[in-house]
Amino acid sequence: MFQKQEVHFAAEGGIELSAWLYLPEHSGPPLPAITMAHGFAGTKYHGIEPMAEAFAEAGFVVLLHDHRNFGDSGGELRHDINPWQQITDWRRAISYLQQRPEVDEHRIGLWGTSFAGGHAIVLGATDRRLKAVVAQVPTIDGHAAGLRRVAPEAVAELEARFSADENAQLKGEPPAMQQIVSDDAARNSSYKAADAVSFYLRPVPDGIWENKVTLRSTRWARMYAPGEYVKRVSPTPLMMVVAERDHIAVTDLALDAYERALEPKRLVMLKGGHFDPYLGEFLNASRAAIDWFNRHL
Repeated sequence: MFQKQEVHFAAEGGIELSAWLYLPEHSGPPLPAITMAHGFAGTKYHGIEPMAEAFAEAGFVVLLHDHRNFGDSGGELRHDINPWQQITDWRRAISYLQQRPEVDEHRIGLWGTSFAGGHAIVLGATDRRLKAVVAQVPTIDGHAAGLRRVAPEAVAELEARFSADENAQLKGEPPAMQQIVSDDAARNSSYKAADAVSFYLRPVPDGIWENKVTLRSTRWARMYAPGEYVKRVSPTPLMMVVAERDHIAVTDLALDAYERALEPKRLVMLKGGHFDPYLGEFLNASRAAIDWFNRHL
């Protein structure tokens, strides 16, 4: 059994981040903890609360936060995604957990999925407060993935949109927006695949989320290559959860990154595509992560 609380903590620039804190019923010494967050343009309402609950049921304190500019967290430019700002904010989440009296500050793990799975690799490589890391269907190389997602004949038009957006911001206009998901081939969006549209458009509470993101978030994503850090995660234990047919966090890029990672490491292969770890493969994904954290925390 566990209790769930809504908590807030301060991030860089005076932004307040919102999180759910899960506290197992416990009267003994401080417990190990796991810090979690969602991927690209998602919120804590987008299908990952069951993972937090599974961790809490297994006896871990869990902190699941919304990235700035999304969900219940603060941030003046809504729907804007800078991966390096998200990583900086996540370090504050680690600090917040360390200061909780229920938490053993020397036994903190991190779980990230999709875009935040890339963050998990970067944080595992650069923050030695973490004692175990799980990167689920992680972003590895935004440029390489973008070459597959955007047709070659469409790249010039995308770059022209990036340039126009920068020039407009110089004149004082707000950053341009586009949809996160759309099945309309004529509409600019981050994702068009049916599984992405279905996942992102699952019901969430009113006013929590909108189907839009800044255009410049796409440019930052295409610049982002967390796989470059994978060798540096060691000696922190790293588990990578990879889907066999992932067309978003592309399977072969993830497997190549795993091969480059140093021990201690573990690879878990799941059936299906990018969103199956939240759905049909949830039990396999959650059990593997719990086993990893039990072993190393």
